[in-house]
This record gives sequence, C-alpha cells and structure tokens, in this order.
Amino acid sequence: MSLFSRLRQASLSRRHFSTILSPNSTTPLSSKEKTRAALSLLKTEENPNRIVEICKAASLTPESHLDRIALSVAINKLSKSNHFEAIREFIDDLKSRPDLRTERFASHSIVLYGQANMIDHAVLAFKQCRDLGVSHSVKMLNSLIFACILAKNYKEVNRIFLEFPKNYGIEPNLETYNWVIKAFAESGSTSSAYSVLAEMDRKGVKPNATTFANLISGFYAEERFDDVGKVTNMMEKYGLRPGHTAYNARILSLCKLRRSAEAKALLDGMLARGMKPNSVTYSHLIHGFCKEGNLDEAKKLFKRMVNSGCKPDSNCYFTMVYFLCQGNDFESGLQFSLESMEKNWVPNFSTMKTLVDGLVSISKVAEARDLIAKIKERITVNADKWNEIESSLPQ
Repeated sequence: MSLFSRLRQASLSRRHFSTILSPNSTTPLSSKEKTRAALSLLKTEENPNRIVEICKAASLTPESHLDRIALSVAINKLSKSNHFEAIREFIDDLKSRPDLRTERFASHSIVLYGQANMIDHAVLAFKQCRDLGVSHSVKMLNSLIFACILAKNYKEVNRIFLEFPKNYGIEPNLETYNWVIKAFAESGSTSSAYSVLAEMDRKGVKPNATTFANLISGFYAEERFDDVGKVTNMMEKYGLRPGHTAYNARILSLCKLRRSAEAKALLDGMLARGMKPNSVTYSHLIHGFCKEGNLDEAKKLFKRMVNSGCKPDSNCYFTMVYFLCQGNDFESGLQFSLESMEKNWVPNFSTMKTLVDGLVSISKVAEARDLIAKIKERITVNADKWNEIESSLPQ
C-alpha cells in the first residue's frame, strides 16, 4: 500500500483533518492559521508520513507565499532524509486537486523537484504539463532552469537552454537569460555568459541590473577583476548606472573573498554618489567583517545601519550573536540577543547555549538565568534541554 493510500485510510477515522494542526481547538482554523500551524509543526517533525500528513491537513497551495514557505520546508525535510518516493507521491497527489491544475502550480512543482535534487522528475513534470491542461510556456521553462540551479546541475541548465526553446516553441525572455547567466557564474564559467549577452543583443532583449549583478558576482568569485571592470563599462553602454543591485553584488563578492575593507570603500562610494545603502548592503558588510573577526567594525556598521533608518532582519541579528559569542564578547552578544528576541527572533539552540555558557564564565549567572527564561517564554522547542541547563547553573 502506498504512503498516500495509508494516509487516506488513516484520515477516515478523523472527523476533521484540521485536528492534526490544532488538536485542542474547538473552532475551525482559517487558511492562514492552518499554514502557520503547519509551519510550526514542520520545524520539529522528522517522521516523513507525519510531514506529508501535516501538509495535506493545511491544504497548501503555491498561490500563497506562506504556503510556498511551508511546502519548501516539507520538501527540504523529506529530501534530507532521502524520502524521495514520498516527495514524488506528495507532488503527484497535489496534481490531482482541481484547484491546482494551473500554470503556477505546474511551475512550482518543477521548482520543488529541483529543491529535492530530483531533476529527472522536474524535466518529466515539464514535459507532462499538458496532462494538467497547462501549455508549455516561458514561465515553465524558467522554472525548470531555476530548478536545475537549485540542484546545482549546471550541465542540465545548458542542455535545456540550448534544446527546449526550439523543441517546444518557446521564446526565451529576460528572466530566462538571467537564470542562464547565473548558472554560468555559479559554475565557474562566467565568461561563457558573453555569448548569452550576444544572443540577447541579436534578439533585442535588453539586459537589466540583475543581468550585470550575476556577471559581477561570477567574475569576482573567479577573481577576474579585469572582467568586473568590463562589466561595469558595459552597463554604461546599455544606459544603466550602477544601482543597489550592482553595488550589493560587488560588496557581497568582496566580503566572500575576505576583502571587507574594500567592500566598505564601495559603501563610501555609494554615499559619495548620493545613494542611500539599503539593509542588504549593511548585512553583507556586517557578515563580512564578522567572518574576518573584526567585531568592532561589525558593531559600528550595525549601529550605522539602524541610525540610517534601515531595519536589520533576523539573519543580521543571528549573525551578530553567533560571531560575538565566537569572539567571547558575551555581553554584546547578550545585548543583541535580547534585541532580537524583542522582535520574536530567537537564535538557534547551539548559539544560545554558547551565550549562556559564556555569561556564566564571566560571572553573569543572573543574566544567564534571565536569558533562559526569556527563551522559554518564546519557544517550546528544546524546553527539556533548557530546564536541564538551568538546573545546572551555579547558585
């Protein structure tokens, strides 16, 4: 008996599927409440049957951004535990829903296969999309190329780009070309993208900021700095001034090369041009300086970021807390963690355990206790571990 046959049979014994999501609720959940409940359960669930059951209970659809996040989490969990047959059955079952016989769902199912590194299934889903009443389109082609990039199957990207437009009568658009250039950049053969640019010229497709950001990232990764200069000159040819996308790509690339001081010089260049850096700009720099061990500069940039009106996201806070703990700056780590938790963003268990141990090591036991209490107020995951840690703290 297949996984889904077993789930269907098990579901007959339940009056409401939603009880899986809210066993103690006496009122029906709204669609958004179901998704939020599913996301909460998926974060800790490891049983593949249960993961699929949670998703079915929430009636997830790619029409909703929150639902797409939940589907992505579920596929990641199943693929990491090598339950590929469950993924195939899960997506096939979704295809049977009349409300999902759309181009959007067909495209998203292809992406989900890519996320699971099941490219053969992604290609098959593209070829069989007419079974859902969906015609082959450039949106479908772009989803397939993106799926290959997710799976890091760059050879397949090249094959699909060369063969599928002709075989299926599809005209590539700007997004198609940008994905292909990104694939060349990620695979270490960015110079191959010059031929893509030539084809774009022939077909009258004008590159945009994303096109050049992909090229810049690729050439920086290959440390081909002369080509970076060529790309910035090419932007002027197309009437494009370097904006946030190009600057952020250059800053991120330099930070990855552990050349954060040079990246910060680009930030100063943006300001000199009258451009206002955004939160992405600062986040790249903060992460770069943290990785290089320059925590003082990272803290200055974080403060500068906030003072300029940019809002740090959860990852920015988590980066600061993690690296401050690694650098034994536990008092600053505590400050950033408390600010993060005020926004309901709690760093992972390992980081917070390091912070608690660090506070104890500098005789901040009361602060460590208070921190544990705040963690337990916000999340129930690892509650037993936190109780054990708390009981072992010095008096």
